Amino acid sequence: MATKWGICSAGKISHDFTVALKTLLPEDHQVVAVAARKLEDAQEFAKRHNIPQAYGSYEELARDPDIDVVYIGVIHPYHLSTSLLFTNAKKNVLCEKPLAMNTKEVREILESAKKNDVFLMEAVWSRFFPASVEIRRLLAQGEVGEVKMVRADFCVPVVNVRRSVDKTLGGGATLDLGIYCLQFMCMVFNGEKPECIQAMGTCYETGADETTVVTLKFSNNRMAVLTFSSALKLTNEAIVVGTKGVIRIPEHMWCPTALEVNGKVTEYPLPEPYLPLNFPNSTGMRYEAEEVRQCLLKGLKESTTMSHADSLLLAELEDEVRRQVGVVYSQDSQ
Repeated sequence: MATKWGICSAGKISHDFTVALKTLLPEDHQVVAVAARKLEDAQEFAKRHNIPQAYGSYEELARDPDIDVVYIGVIHPYHLSTSLLFTNAKKNVLCEKPLAMNTKEVREILESAKKNDVFLMEAVWSRFFPASVEIRRLLAQGEVGEVKMVRADFCVPVVNVRRSVDKTLGGGATLDLGIYCLQFMCMVFNGEKPECIQAMGTCYETGADETTVVTLKFSNNRMAVLTFSSALKLTNEAIVVGTKGVIRIPEHMWCPTALEVNGKVTEYPLPEPYLPLNFPNSTGMRYEAEEVRQCLLKGLKESTTMSHADSLLLAELEDEVRRQVGVVYSQDSQ
């Protein structure tokens, strides 16, 4: 039986996610409803993607009895209220990253999911790409020896995108881009907490962070250096250096389609989209969607690949980086 999806928000990322779902078997995944704050937006989205039901409010989507899981694609500051709306309605949830604006909000969402006995996952899609699965296999089998250094950067000039620089919209390089570097590091170090974090950065006049460099030290003298910026263009690569070799993810480290292991490159091509995409490699969201389906079929309330503990650690790291750089959101004082 197909997993029946509801799409919350008719924005760009929801469009790409819906396109990605269509690359999977229709007997496994079906989009049955979409909701937006304006009914006409939902109707337009539904028409474009051939979705049978359109709602002009998120509350109506929460009441729809036919939905197995809701994908939340609203902007960051609304992740808390929207996630709580659906978890309290006993709906399973896949919420876009970052799961919330800070650790306090993340805890609230996780507690609600647990209380209501529903599945919840932060949509850190990077973890589910075949290249990421291969990285975890290589590390688990010690193919590159003991990891000594992780480097990652995600730097793309998006200053003209208001959502990226406006603090009231959740703007800032850490939550928007840095989360990908942080999650990659956490994946490589298997969810271990760093012993020391040093972050330096520059901010826009809005108070949102523009460019940030983070150095982290882990047990046994293992290090990580991460760079993220919404103003600059860098290599956008990630590298894992071990005592026996090197793993390199070429550009688009957050949505990898190639992997270089000790000089040997392997390609992991993605299926073609049936509609134009807003973001690179978005059909790769198919992998996180399939993870959700498999978890639901097994009756799980969280994914072992992107667990609640993983989301909590990520939020704690984001909070500490922001604290050192001096980025404060209104949600931090609530």
